[in-house]
Amino acid sequence: MYFDLQFILNCTIKILLSTLSGFILGIERKSRNQYVGSRTLVLISVSSTLLTIASAHMADIQALFGTGGGDPTRIAAGLVSGIGFLGGGAIMRQGLNVKGLTSAAVIWTASALGLAIGAGLYTVSVIVVISILLLLFILEKFEAKIFPFGRTKTLHLCFESENLDIEAVKKAVNSQGYIVCDLNLSRVISSGTIILHYTVKPPLNNDYDSFITELKKFGNLTEFSITD
Repeated sequence: MYFDLQFILNCTIKILLSTLSGFILGIERKSRNQYVGSRTLVLISVSSTLLTIASAHMADIQALFGTGGGDPTRIAAGLVSGIGFLGGGAIMRQGLNVKGLTSAAVIWTASALGLAIGAGLYTVSVIVVISILLLLFILEKFEAKIFPFGRTKTLHLCFESENLDIEAVKKAVNSQGYIVCDLNLSRVISSGTIILHYTVKPPLNNDYDSFITELKKFGNLTEFSITD
């Protein structure tokens, strides 16, 4: 019953659709220079589909031989739990920022698509793939418009000045489009050096030359760096 042409054709369609879904999601991730790519998501999606097919197959085999119908959701439940560990591996801390949350969610989605396709929910799976791609592209542009700032960075400034107007420096930083989140200050008494460490959200477009020129008005600026 499970080796007739219809069954093989049905399984082939499911696996091909899973491959296509994982490939599309992987291309979207790679287009944003993320670590998770097409090969990873294709493997996740196809494996999830295979486990769904195998789960339903084993349940039907048990019913066929009168050993009681198995629960076809047991493997799926284990897959949902296990995929969380794989998604967690895509999340990493990079400086002041957390990177990989969207990729982890895409990994989860690829697994869910594999399960849905394995269960024969073709139309729903296609709708989900289209919806996710639209949301990923549209929401990115929407967020960039509403929150036009880059990732959180550390702005390091070093002035050789005894009478530095720190409040004026902060206003100058703000005037360049930076959002100041925090400030740490240190002073080297022997040399009269003041070191400012700002935690900032920089604008997407930075003109560092004009920024440095503006900062030089407040004293002898000896160091300037902005890092993650």
